[in-house]
Amino acid sequence: MSHEQASYLELLARGAATEAYDRPVLLARASGAGPEALAGLEEAKQLALRVRAELEGRRRREAELSALFETAHDLAGLRDLDAVLRAIVQRARSLLGTEVAYLSLNDPAAGDTYMRVTEGSVSARFQQLRLGMGEGLGGLVAQTARPYVTDDYFDDDRFQHTRTIDTAVRDEGLVAILGVPLTLGSQVIGVLFAADRRARVFEREQVALLGSFAAHAAVAIDTANLLAETRSALAELERANDIIREHSALIERASEVHDRLTELVLHGGGVHDVADAVAEVLGGTVAFTEEPPAPARLAGGHAVRDGDRWIAAVSAGGEVFGALVLSGQPDLDPVDQRTLERAALVTSLLLLARRSAGEAEQRVRGELLDDLIDAPDRDRRLLRERAARLRTDVDAPHVVLAARIDRAGTATEPAGGGRESADRQRLWSAASHLAATRHGLASARDGGTVLLLPLGPGDTAADLARQTARHLGGALREPVTVGASAPVEAPAAAPGAVALAYEEARRCLDALRLLGRSGDGAAAEDLGFLGLLLADTRDIEGFVARTIGEVVAYDNRRGTDLVRTMEAYFASGMSPARTKDDLHVHVNTVAQRIERIGRLLGPDWQSPARTLEIQLALRLHALSGAVAR
Repeated sequence: MSHEQASYLELLARGAATEAYDRPVLLARASGAGPEALAGLEEAKQLALRVRAELEGRRRREAELSALFETAHDLAGLRDLDAVLRAIVQRARSLLGTEVAYLSLNDPAAGDTYMRVTEGSVSARFQQLRLGMGEGLGGLVAQTARPYVTDDYFDDDRFQHTRTIDTAVRDEGLVAILGVPLTLGSQVIGVLFAADRRARVFEREQVALLGSFAAHAAVAIDTANLLAETRSALAELERANDIIREHSALIERASEVHDRLTELVLHGGGVHDVADAVAEVLGGTVAFTEEPPAPARLAGGHAVRDGDRWIAAVSAGGEVFGALVLSGQPDLDPVDQRTLERAALVTSLLLLARRSAGEAEQRVRGELLDDLIDAPDRDRRLLRERAARLRTDVDAPHVVLAARIDRAGTATEPAGGGRESADRQRLWSAASHLAATRHGLASARDGGTVLLLPLGPGDTAADLARQTARHLGGALREPVTVGASAPVEAPAAAPGAVALAYEEARRCLDALRLLGRSGDGAAAEDLGFLGLLLADTRDIEGFVARTIGEVVAYDNRRGTDLVRTMEAYFASGMSPARTKDDLHVHVNTVAQRIERIGRLLGPDWQSPARTLEIQLALRLHALSGAVAR
């Protein structure tokens, strides 16, 4: 290693700026170094710059993780909600390198949104801003519960501009804004923002980082609300001090349940673990059922007695997931009832977390498939890495399938509107589950659903289409029509192939519906000459082989002239008498040949639909023979 090359190690060691890495090459060139030495220095420089970039990335990730850890530590010792939210906003601003960061919360009572915490703001008007629901970029984030970013706020027409908001934003001088939702369960309670007074592009990692801070902020708010509830409960307990003393043992038992449930949640326990823990403390047996008895549905979250058992509904946001049923303890005091209710609440949180994880994976699968269709020039390596995390091998043969629920409207329940939207959601959910179990991908698209499923050994695209139609139709109890593309050998290695295959699958789906084959699954190869027109690849030889291949093979083996007989038969209007004149044979010979053709092609070969395909196949066979000659 030369002295000049070693100087790059010194630059790395002291964390020099990028510009400093050009100096050794310039000095060597000035001192008359030869081309080989300069090339070696240039290679060492590029290697050093890559190492520097990697170190910078690691330092940045360490800083992000440290900030998130510090935020979690603040939450663990939460005393002042405002202080915790200020710390979150400050750290978000620092790590994203923005000039301003702020957090807004929804006010359900007033029906609007208000600024709760700002950092880096200089405008009093902006700091005191209140805006109506659905207005501005924040309103769009709150409505969709998804992050949104704008490079230039005033030139962005995706959200509703109002004079009040635009004046405040202009007062603050903001240009580029990123907003992520603060959610509790499925409810958006506010928005966390990072903004600059100049145009800039927010990277995906920065969006994810701000989302992590938003999650912490939501936890802080939820924790503060829980603390407020706890303080209120303590006030009630103080007023009922005598009752507390009488029930101290019961309270200790409730505390034990709380600790047990907390430990279960932290260690990844499931629904049945919660039931077992409550049964151990309360006595009797506790079971979770997905079909709660009627009394539990009407109890509004309270434990109710039903004969010799107690039932607590497991619900959240008005949706009932099931119930905890306590048997063997017909007499429960209020504290034990509350314990059962708390256990039901914890169970609902576990079920919501499981659902959220499933929905997140479904969205990720959909986003990857959308990228394969819409952005074929994406980095192949990154696509493969994303697919590997989903246990999907995008270098194996796959088939693209377009699926849609086919339900004709009735007089009492017309198709369309909200029903169609609900159908699309149900279809996407069922297709996503199928894709996850088959290690494929699924996405809602063009009013239906598109799937990318691996092609199993011995399967054809048509087989996979029929299997998918049966599976989705059975899951939804509705007819689901599925059109399939020809196999795509390696989706990740063929830019644009998935998009072309999707268009072919959609054409096949439309053809099935026009042919009255709703609820069926098929590929172009199943649709005869229509499939020949629909397919992206014109497989003429395959069409001829599927249509008259048995007759051609028979002629080749036996030296017969059945193909010529069919041509003459159709040319004569399917008249045996005129056919025998054209072929100069006896009419009995024509009859024998037609009988042989029927045995080879099937008894319906002279039906209108079959004759059309057979005549087209005969023409194509004749043309291919002429070209070969």
